[in-house]
Parts: sequence; C-alpha cells; structure tokens
Amino acid sequence: MARARLPSGVDKRGLGIILAMFFVALCIPTGVLVRQALGQLKSEAFYQQRGRAEEFAQQVDARLRGLLSVEEARSLADYRFFVLQGDARANFLQRSPLANYPVDAAIPGLLGYFQIDANGAFSTPLLPIGADPSSYGVPEAEAAQRRALEMRVRELLIAADAGATAPASVVAQPRERDAPAPPQPSDAPARVDEDSAGQAVFDRLADAGVPNAFGEARQRSNNALGRVEDLQLDSTRIERSADPDQPLPQAVAKQVAPSAARASRKERTAVPELKQRAGSGTIVQFSGPVRSFESELDPFVLRRLDDAHFVLFRKVWLDGQRLIQGAIIVQHELLAGMVDAPFRATALSRVTDLILAYRGDVIAAIDAQPEGAYVAAVRTPGELLYRSTLSAPLRDFELIFTLTELPVGPGAALIGWTTLVLAGVLCVGLFVVYRLGAAQIDLNRQQQDFVSAVSHELKTPLTSIRMYGEILKAGWATEEKKQTYYDFIFHESERLSRLIANVLQLARLTRNGDRAQMKSVRVTELLDLVESKISAQVEQAGFRLLIDREGIDAATAIAVDSDNFVQILINLVDNALKFSTRAQRKDIEIGGRVSANRVQFRVRDYGPGIPKQHIKRIFELFYRAENELTRETIGTGIGLALVKELTNAMGGTVDVRNCDPGAEFSVVFPTTAGTAV
Repeated sequence: MARARLPSGVDKRGLGIILAMFFVALCIPTGVLVRQALGQLKSEAFYQQRGRAEEFAQQVDARLRGLLSVEEARSLADYRFFVLQGDARANFLQRSPLANYPVDAAIPGLLGYFQIDANGAFSTPLLPIGADPSSYGVPEAEAAQRRALEMRVRELLIAADAGATAPASVVAQPRERDAPAPPQPSDAPARVDEDSAGQAVFDRLADAGVPNAFGEARQRSNNALGRVEDLQLDSTRIERSADPDQPLPQAVAKQVAPSAARASRKERTAVPELKQRAGSGTIVQFSGPVRSFESELDPFVLRRLDDAHFVLFRKVWLDGQRLIQGAIIVQHELLAGMVDAPFRATALSRVTDLILAYRGDVIAAIDAQPEGAYVAAVRTPGELLYRSTLSAPLRDFELIFTLTELPVGPGAALIGWTTLVLAGVLCVGLFVVYRLGAAQIDLNRQQQDFVSAVSHELKTPLTSIRMYGEILKAGWATEEKKQTYYDFIFHESERLSRLIANVLQLARLTRNGDRAQMKSVRVTELLDLVESKISAQVEQAGFRLLIDREGIDAATAIAVDSDNFVQILINLVDNALKFSTRAQRKDIEIGGRVSANRVQFRVRDYGPGIPKQHIKRIFELFYRAENELTRETIGTGIGLALVKELTNAMGGTVDVRNCDPGAEFSVVFPTTAGTAV
C-alpha cells in the first residue's frame, strides 16, 4: 500500500493553517447543532414550566370558585342574626351560620359579613337588631367583641366611601321592577347615623361596573408596587410561539377556564317578625307573623375596597327593593392563604416569581425561593412565562409568572459533556494529525537532505577515484605517486562500501527483512575484530586508536551478531572521527567494562561534544545537528540511527553523554552463561 504523502511545498505553518481551517469548518456546524439542541431543550423546559404555571393558576381558580360557590349558595336570610329552623310553622328560630364568633369562614382573611338595605341601613349577622345580645345567650365580653368587629366592618365601608369621588353616573338608578318599599318588620336593621354614608356606599356597591367605585382611582395612584405595564416583562419567547393570526394579548394572557354563565337566582324567603322572646339559648320560639317574600339574588362581585381589603358582595332584590349583602376580606390574608402558601409548596416557586395584579395594579409579588443552583440552568430574569386572569367574579385578578432561571434538565448537561468530549477528541485528533503531518514534513525534508548528502558522499569519492584511475591508466603517475594513488582509491572505496552497507542495512531493518544471527561470542574476540576493521581508518584520519581491555575477563561472552556488532562500532568510530577533526587531542578510545551481568562498550572522542538541544535527537533517522547548506562535516544522518536499530535488534541499549572534552557513546549488552563459540 502506498504511503499517504502531503502535497509538495506544504510546510508546518501551512499544515497548521489547513488544520485550523478544518477545525473551524467542523466547529461551525457543530456549534449550530449544539445551539439548536440547547434551544430545543430550553423551549421544552420553558413550556414545561409554563404548563406548571397554568396548572397552578387553574388550581387557585378552582379553589377560589369552590369557596365562592359556598357563599353563592347562602340564603338572603343568612345575613340576619336569626333564621327560621325547619318548617316556618314550627315557630323556631336559630342563629344564622354567619352569626358565629369568631367568624367561621372557609375563605382566608374573611373579616365579617354585612348587609345594607335599600334605605342605606347597615347591619351584620353578629348581633340581633334592636335587642340586647345577652338576652339571646351572648356573654357580655363576647358581645363587646362582636360590636367591635361590626364597627370595624362598618368603618371600612364608610372610609372607602369617603375616599371615593363617584361621578353622577355612579348613583344607582331605579329599575323597572323597583317598587315602593314595603313596611319593614319590627326587627329591621337600625339606620346608621346621619354622619354615615350607608346609602352612598350602597350606591357604589350596587354599581359594580364602574371602575372608579370605592376610590379605585385613588388606590391606583397610591399603589406602591406600580402598574403591570411598567414591569417591562420580556415576552419575546411567547411572542414567537403565539399564533400569528391571534393578537398578542389573547396569546399571552389567558383566562384559566371559561366559567359558566352566572345568572341571578330566585328563592322564597320567610322573614319572621319578633314580638317577644319566649325562650333562651340558640333556638328561640317566637310568636308573631312570618312574612314571605320572593327574592332574587345576583351573583357575587369582588372589588378592592382599599389598599388592604377586598369586598365580596351581591345585589339582592327583595320585593322590588335592592339590598347589598357581602363580606370584607383582608387582602394579605386572602393572598397568603390562597396563593402564597400553595405557590411556595410547588417546584415552580424555585424558578419563578409570581406577580398578582388587580385591574392592572400590582398588589403583591412573591419572589422565587431557589433551594440551590441547578446543574444546568439559564438565567432569565424578568422573562414572562404565563399570564392568566381568574374566572368570574375574579376577572379583575391576574396571575403573572416570570422566570428567574430556566432549568433545562439533564439533557443540557449531557449535551454539554458530549460537546466537551467531542471538542476534546477533535482537538486531540487534530493535534495528533498535526504531529503526524509535521513528522511527515520533517521526514520528507530529511529524506531530501539524505538524498543530497548521499549524492555528495558518492559524487566526491567517485570523482576522485575516476581521476586517479585515469592518471594511473594513462601512465602519468611516477612510481612514488602510484602507491599513494592506490591507497587513496582503496580507502575511498572502503568508505563507499561502508556507506552503501549502511544504506542497505537500514533498508532491510526498515522492511523488517534483516534478522540478526545471534551467537555467543567472547568480548575480547569482538574487540580484536573491531580493531582489525577500523585501525587503518583511524590512522588514515590522523588519529590514534586506544583499546582498553583491562576491565574485561577473557571468558566473558555476549550473544550478538558479530557483523552487526562490528558495524555498530565502526559507525560510532566514524562519527567520532568526523566531529573531532579539529580536536587538540586526536585519540579515539574504545573500551569495555563488565558489571552486574552486563557488558558496556564505550567509544569516546575529544572533540567539541554534542549540543544539549540535539543530544536527544541524534539517534533519529536522517537527523543532523548541522544545517545542510552550512554544515562542514560529511555524512548522511543514518549512521547513528542504524546504530540504535542494530543495538535494539540484538537486545542491547545505546546512550550518549558529553565529557570534558568530547562525547562518549555507550552500548550495553547482557552477558551469556553458555560457552562462547
């Protein structure tokens, strides 16, 4: 299989640019995919939280409607202190269920019930009208508390009226079915004093459709929490998801559940006229007429009375006359019991702020209560999640959910980790490719340098050999010169033979086609063989060869391929000769030392040594410490690489260290226990 090669002319910088462009080309679509995936997860998380908000709003609405339905079912007579028990002919009275003290109501914050008749007279079911409560079994201490509560309810209504500036249209107008007031029973509610404004309150309560009733204009201006339109809610996500054919307010603000049509109901009301008290306790027998009236009860309406109270009321038509019946509700208790506490019990409260608004005025804000940072969450302060109005009679109320953070779940963490892993794999892969490409570029350059070096190494001696051969052939040389020419031709031929042998040996090792013929040989014999092979080369170069045999036992043997071992030592000596030509001491030392079942051979010169930045790379194939254009020494860069390959093939190790002066190469082989051949 042909080896993949880089385009010619590409250097490391060009390779880096190509890989960087490839990295960017991969990152762009990957980033787009990751962004789309995260966006999809955010959208799914958003709609999941929105579904929770919608479910919570439905629960609040259903609970409120359930509580209000109980109030809707109350009879007109329940707003009196006494109601008839059972059949009217039984002549028994019982305290109204609304006459209990403390006020027993399922609606959180319900302060007390009241009634205002057509003449503006105010009463509550807490006390009997025109009678001493103690005569009906109410202790004096409790009666005082009941009076205080009745006075508080009355004052709240009067204070609301005093703060209102009702236009002329607010005043109640008679209806077609209105008729002159019938004679009131003897226990009719007492009229409030002239300083009161019972009729004015009644008029404003009766006109439920006027926005400014109960001083709501004043409440809006004094509202410390501001208006909904001033909140600057970010509804971008909802706008994108809304139906383009549907106006935004309908797409964003949604009524929780369409309520059934709320119509008036009719009932037959029996009103007793108390003449005398005939008993004691909660059930009183009476004597006197029972007047029966047909009454019509309108649905309840909820309005904000002042900054701290709501009023729940209904219009009652009794024999053509209008009455107002209702209750005062403390705002913060109602919101705490119906919205705040249930909201904080949900997981929604950890990521969402809840704003409660009444007719566009912000009346309460419940901040999110995060239990801890989410592993994968997106900060989205002020982003609108869901808006919902409640069912009648709470249509003026709006629940607004805004996100503080959007937990996108484990999918985002998985995408994040996957992205990091892919980025890591991509970076490592590109780095590996760059290193391999850079190595290929270096190899190409080294091969080119090798071809250039081999060409130089072959051309120079061949030219000299040819020249001297022609001189000898032509007979131009004297007898004295002939021997010199013969010696030169011989030594150059030897050098060419070593070069060719190195190249062929390297080729065989590269193709794994050369197998060492290992056999046990005495170390002294190997040193003698090396000396015979290289002594002439060393002397020809003008150096002295020193063989150190003192540290070697004559019986010590190692398992090596003799030819490969000799080639290793020849290459090391040849390298020492090339780089020590200018050394002051022209000695080449070869020695051996036995220690711990190992034999260490060393070759030392007294040249300049090896620069530190090159000492770890000199055994690389084709590597040369000198630049090919400026180097002064001969060589091809394969001699030391071949030394390392041959040594490793025979189970040995090779190393080098700088001395002072010169450099020392060491080759180590393990000793053998067998008999040397």
